[in-house]
Amino acid sequence: MYDVTVKTGFAAAHQLRLYDGKYENLHGHNWTAQVTVEADELDPIGVGIDFVKLKEMVEKILSQLDYHNINDVPPFDEKNPSAENIARWLFLELKSQINTNSTRMKRVEICEMEGCGASYFE
Repeated sequence: MYDVTVKTGFAAAHQLRLYDGKYENLHGHNWTAQVTVEADELDPIGVGIDFVKLKEMVEKILSQLDYHNINDVPPFDEKNPSAENIARWLFLELKSQINTNSTRMKRVEICEMEGCGASYFE
């Protein structure tokens, strides 16, 4: 069993609805996203999943959030744009592209800042 991981980032603003405190106000972060895919076996050149292709997939999805107010981007126009909800959203968006007989999504971690983040996995 192999774990293949890529890490990338994006810059975006959000506000947490119904949060009792300053984070209900619009504020921004330099977010990081770490995506881990599990591979049962390696292909003929010794790769579980291509890092470059995986990172491109992640960045294409995250481009919907980059330099935006996340609260304006579906589904976060209705769902609170917490790190937890963003991690789940990214996981599910990638799952349909990644999951095969030999590879599957394992975990997505979203950090709002160093030392503060949330993960989603199934």
